Amino acid sequence: MDEIDRMLVGLLQEDATQSYAALGAAVGLSGGAAHERVRKLRERGVIRRTTIEVDHAALGRAVTAYVLVQGGSWMGDAGAALAAIPEVEEAHVIAGPASVLLKVRTAGTGELQDVLRRIFEVAGVTGTQTVVVLETFFERSLK
Repeated sequence: MDEIDRMLVGLLQEDATQSYAALGAAVGLSGGAAHERVRKLRERGVIRRTTIEVDHAALGRAVTAYVLVQGGSWMGDAGAALAAIPEVEEAHVIAGPASVLLKVRTAGTGELQDVLRRIFEVAGVTGTQTVVVLETFFERSLK
């Protein structure tokens, strides 16, 4: 991946609706050349999907929490069960004080409590520690 590819990825992260002509102009290429580069980035898996950024509070999910999940055994096989909980946005097997780290978004703390109950129903879960976000300074995509 060269510097032009990195610039294209950064531009698409800022606004994925840009035309290939606009992308090309921003990096010194024709629209066709920019399109070809983006196509190759998709084929290589650098660009996995195109999405939008949303205001979670406006969607009724104003509470963000990070949940450390302790397991009595290896939790690496719990991905499907955790993915079945719609409020869980991210799940990561980690090294450290827990086995899995989850990012959860809910409408309120009552809904968060319900999600925690459902997490406890996942096979192998023995405990959780939850950190509720009070304010987000920023969320950044890699460029």
